[in-house]
Amino acid sequence: MNRRNFLTAAGAAIAIGTTQAQTKSLIKPRKLNPGATIGLISPATPTTNPDALANADRALKFFGFKVKVGKNVGRRAGYFGSSPEERLDDLHAMFRDAEVDAVFALRGGYGSQHLLDRIDYDLIRRHPKIFLGYSDITALHLAINKYAGLVTFHGPNMLSEFTDYTQQHFRRAMFDHKPLGVLSNPPENNPIRPHHPIRTIRSGTATAPIIGGNLTLISTLMGTPYEIDCRGKILLLEDIGEEPYRMDRMLTQLRLAGKFKDAVGIIVGECVDCAPSDFKPSLGSNFSLGEVLDAMLKPLTVPVFYGLTFGHTDDQLTLPLGVLATMNADQGTLEIKESGSL
Repeated sequence: MNRRNFLTAAGAAIAIGTTQAQTKSLIKPRKLNPGATIGLISPATPTTNPDALANADRALKFFGFKVKVGKNVGRRAGYFGSSPEERLDDLHAMFRDAEVDAVFALRGGYGSQHLLDRIDYDLIRRHPKIFLGYSDITALHLAINKYAGLVTFHGPNMLSEFTDYTQQHFRRAMFDHKPLGVLSNPPENNPIRPHHPIRTIRSGTATAPIIGGNLTLISTLMGTPYEIDCRGKILLLEDIGEEPYRMDRMLTQLRLAGKFKDAVGIIVGECVDCAPSDFKPSLGSNFSLGEVLDAMLKPLTVPVFYGLTFGHTDDQLTLPLGVLATMNADQGTLEIKESGSL
């Protein structure tokens, strides 16, 4: 490349970077109605098991949806299910398709980050639709919220368990444009030994837009154009299957990056199987997740609580990311004060 062409290309790259850095104003998708068409995509780990694909189809039809499956869903090619370009094509096709009313992820797993620097965010903004998923889909939530300015929904993938509690909150989030109001964990049969315990780490309340998702994905995106912006936000964090020392490492990364100073409140969701390993533990002297959370989050000056049921738990809330909410760390509740859809 000669010098003139190099400088022209470099200038274009700077212009693109400047445009991306300008976070879009928030827009909302339309709520769904019975009979809506759902575009089913697999932007992360592939699912080739026909029984699993049948379960996803069953779940969507249970709620009265029609289903349009991405052409690359269910494929396996090479070391991954499909190439980033193929998974990206499914994402773009569903937002472009006028017959599709919402875009749902089949599952999480790994691989959504492959798509982030290739997504046409203006396309998504021009065709705002409900986008739903969790776990690895956190990468897409953060990027779409930042560069398309679209409210997205942190909630069940189509291979989730869909307990009665999950169904109830999913229906409200998808079919009703009213604010979801006060959200809390499922009622407990045994208040002495609750199945979904809530614990206050730092007392208080905070009102701000909510943002966040899976801690591993949030940590992975640090230092990239897609890293989380916690300024003036309530930060949601959750994970599964991570030993406490790894949780400590990721939380320390966020602390060192100033993310805890930026946030006005923090809610740590129920973290399933985040205990020291029973077999060949990674540390000679193990400690609990609760000890890590207290050590990392108690010194903060904002309200913090642990245990809200979002993310990797069978009883799962559906949360519109980007909307105004109030957290109460003493009561263990999150009140969604603004609708996530029109």
